[in-house]
Amino acid sequence: MSGSEVSQAVAVEAASRAAAQATRGQRYVQLMLLVLAAGAIYPILYLRQVYQTTMLEVFAINDAQLGYLYSSLGTLFLVSYLPSGWLADRIAPRLLICFSLIGTGLLGVWYATASSFPMLMLIFCGWGITTGLTFWAAVIKRVNMIAHDEQGRFFGLLDGGRGLIEAMLATIAIGLFAYVTNTRGEGAATGFKLVVHMYAFICIGLGVLLALVKDPEAKGATVAARKHSGNVLTDLKQLASIPELWLVTAIVFCGYQVFWATYSFAPYLQEGGFGLSAVAAGTITTLKLWMRPIGGIGGGFLGDRFSKVNILILALVLAAVSLVVLIASPGFHSNVSLVFLVLFLGVLTYAIRGLYWALLDDCNVPPHIAGLAIGLISVLGYSPDVFLPLVNGYFTQTFPGALGYQIYFGCVAFMALLGAVAALVLRSRLHNRKSGAK
Repeated sequence: MSGSEVSQAVAVEAASRAAAQATRGQRYVQLMLLVLAAGAIYPILYLRQVYQTTMLEVFAINDAQLGYLYSSLGTLFLVSYLPSGWLADRIAPRLLICFSLIGTGLLGVWYATASSFPMLMLIFCGWGITTGLTFWAAVIKRVNMIAHDEQGRFFGLLDGGRGLIEAMLATIAIGLFAYVTNTRGEGAATGFKLVVHMYAFICIGLGVLLALVKDPEAKGATVAARKHSGNVLTDLKQLASIPELWLVTAIVFCGYQVFWATYSFAPYLQEGGFGLSAVAAGTITTLKLWMRPIGGIGGGFLGDRFSKVNILILALVLAAVSLVVLIASPGFHSNVSLVFLVLFLGVLTYAIRGLYWALLDDCNVPPHIAGLAIGLISVLGYSPDVFLPLVNGYFTQTFPGALGYQIYFGCVAFMALLGAVAALVLRSRLHNRKSGAK
């Protein structure tokens, strides 16, 4: 080979490396935008976590009516998961995400001026469409498309980064609310409307920004989806024939219940004989929220470094053991250990959430029905949203005090172990498939 040929080869290799690095950089930029989108779009729906009393006053509604609003939202989510996946297979995810952000923001502007319960019901139903039907599966599919061989860290960054964005925006929002109501002495209604406008305009701005970002990787997938001629029943039958997909569904179903258990930490800390006040219990559980970036991002990177399924198995088993320890913890009389336990459970919970969607890449789902697969997993995997609050309510009312929560945590710990078993079976199938391919 001549000197000029060697120089050309070196130049081509250098250009190839530069292009690969640029492509990787573009993927992380797109991921960052998706993290911002996922972190900004949902908080406006759940302002009741911080401003429930203010909402009741501003909108002149009662607790029962507020419950109807969120019940309608949850119902729309449940019925939207499957069609959301179907839609994400036929329309470029970026376009769906842009529509969702702008639509959610515009509904938020209306929300700030809502003056009647029927108007609020329309807004919440609209949010069910813009954050459920057109957003959920589109985000998951888009991350799956750009992650390539970094599924663990990309989904970990999605969940952990989303939690960080939510915490940061919530901090800014409560600062604005406090400034308007305490410093300037204006009413709570004025402060609340300012908070709503902040979230609404952030969503609209992100939607416009994403609309301007080029998305070359999505073109091939969109063209393939348009060429796909199969109907939904045929596609569902094809998905049903993939055992690994059912195992991932079982893992999501069990792992999501561990997340639900964290909602009951605050009342358990107050009623479990720990001697903690509402403020102390609230502070501990608020600190747990800041474990989301650590658990989600850390779990994702560990999953790519070692094995996604192995890290998930470990996290599920440790979560089950930790819940059992939490059940027995009233006898320990050590608040320092209690805080550590709650924070450790937070890390495990968010590691589980950050990893289970990364397993989708191991299921060999055809790209043209990947969105439908996400919808199918979501319908079954997130079904605890429907029955788990009822189970929790039954135990805590039938067995008042700490006992009801302890029984509930015991059931969730058992489900976490079942999730670990499903993950072990999945690991075995993946290992056998890999061995058979050699």
